[in-house]
Amino acid sequence: MEPLRVVAALWDRIQARDWDGVAGLVAEDAVVEWPVSGERIVGGRNYVAVNSEYPEGWAIRVLRIVADGAEVVSEVEVPHEGVGVFRAASFWTVRDGRIVRGREYWTSPGADPRPEWRAAFVEPMEAEHAP
Repeated sequence: MEPLRVVAALWDRIQARDWDGVAGLVAEDAVVEWPVSGERIVGGRNYVAVNSEYPEGWAIRVLRIVADGAEVVSEVEVPHEGVGVFRAASFWTVRDGRIVRGREYWTSPGADPRPEWRAAFVEPMEAEHAP
């Protein structure tokens, strides 16, 4: 499977809660980093466990996926009932049809305060919605 399709299938399977299917897309020795929270997930089993154990009430909306060879970037929106909306920009490396490396930046829109000194140069963004 080509790298872009692997990442598209990853998000589809996570949304479907198809954890065996997710495991089939992530290499056993994969490493996925979450710099915002300072965590590293080592191993496909741990990646599946982190995602499958996350408290329910969420959905995945893929906003875009772009590939350049084995390197794939995805952006997803994850609304979660009662918690709010999250966004993730994810950078994946795919080899032989499996994800071997990832770096994901998870945050919430508007989570960082706008510094007052920039007010003369910027305007607030309206809430974006997935296509």
